[in-house]
Amino acid sequence: MKDKKVVFMGTPEFSVPVLKMLIENTKVVMVVTQPDSYVGRKHELKYSPIKEIALKYNIPVFQPEKIRNDYEKILECNPDIIITCAYGQIIPSILLDTPKYHAINVHASLLPKLRGGSPLHRAIMNGYDKTGITIMYMAPGMDDGDIITQSEIKINDTDDVSIIHDKLSLLGRDLLLKTLPSIFNSTNKRIKQDESEVTFAYNIKREEEKINFNKPVKEVYNHIRGMYPFPVSYAVLDGQIIKICKSRIGKNNKGIPGQIINIYKDAIGVSCIDGEIIITKIKPSGKKEMFVSDYLNGKKKEDLLGKVFE
Repeated sequence: MKDKKVVFMGTPEFSVPVLKMLIENTKVVMVVTQPDSYVGRKHELKYSPIKEIALKYNIPVFQPEKIRNDYEKILECNPDIIITCAYGQIIPSILLDTPKYHAINVHASLLPKLRGGSPLHRAIMNGYDKTGITIMYMAPGMDDGDIITQSEIKINDTDDVSIIHDKLSLLGRDLLLKTLPSIFNSTNKRIKQDESEVTFAYNIKREEEKINFNKPVKEVYNHIRGMYPFPVSYAVLDGQIIKICKSRIGKNNKGIPGQIINIYKDAIGVSCIDGEIIITKIKPSGKKEMFVSDYLNGKKKEDLLGKVFE
């Protein structure tokens, strides 16, 4: 595969293992990633993780604002194949059809489940017991191309987005390496997706980050771990936003939804519609992430009991 010219398109940390594997096993002639961004209070310029890797290996980097209007540099590379993984823009049809082996995508779900940009989060939030990686041919629609190969992992009850992220990032690398030879020798499968089984993983909206305690405790628990460590769920107490990072499921239920019903040594128990969610790690407004045991230092139990999260 060393002679195969690859244009790789990706942006976040999730894509890094895939790019590194391609650098070792193919001829990566260009890396396409999202434009640089300015972050933090100091407005510092930040490169994407994928750009950092490309520069390290002296691979040309292309960062179009809108790839649907600016793609000629990619065609000029005359790639044998385009490979994408969490790139972040819709790819125009000309890029899908021109390369000899077309364009394939490494998607972080078991398609046709969870098409879209937030499959890691939605798999946990929706209470799925498994997820995985799909290697697929790209098509004009959102993640609706033919499936080539898939590999799955179990979602444990204690997994959050960071754990699933790291597992699937490596699984994507390994599955792509295993799949590429069949693509290049034209022995790979092409399986149409079953449209009756489609679900979507739309990007998380700000209003979705807020916890609704008027739901079953298992749904609240899944919501919290499905938002951590990014973007992180939150609730409002005494007019202040408190980000909720970690929790466990309790046994009590004796208050209205959102009400603090128990104070533990290391946690705060909050009532849900059918049970108790025990909050163990938080990030108060303007402060660093902390264990609730530290938050409770110096606070009186009676000052918190009975208060209600909005």
